[in-house]
Amino acid sequence: MPTPTRVHVTHRFSSPPDVVFAALSEHENLGPLFSAKIDRVRDGDTSRNGVGSTRSLKLGPMPAFEETTITSEPNSLIEYRITKGGPLRGHWGVQKLTPTADGGTELDYTIGFDAPVPGLAAIVGKALTSSISKNLSRLAP
Repeated sequence: MPTPTRVHVTHRFSSPPDVVFAALSEHENLGPLFSAKIDRVRDGDTSRNGVGSTRSLKLGPMPAFEETTITSEPNSLIEYRITKGGPLRGHWGVQKLTPTADGGTELDYTIGFDAPVPGLAAIVGKALTSSISKNLSRLAP
């Protein structure tokens, strides 16, 4: 999935993967993480937060857009992409969870995207990196 702009954040939680996965997969929990207004659009095909679940995000003055979960492997992997609207192009996100030896979880989170307006992708990338890095610790212990 090549894209010109990537955001990459790692974070270590003291909570086990099932707790972190539950927090990350619940759309309503993510508003503070992205500094966005988030609403659930639809539940997943076979579970509330599984494949097919969709959220609407509104970031500041930008138009709202929708992200849909495309992969959901309990306690280990969430992948999503923009499926409707938004100023970004080719947007995708991958959250990989790895258990740590002390019972915690290592999160490796990568987001990729481009924007049709020159310079917008770089601005969004900096804002996302800052917001995610600052707010991940509030998502789960």
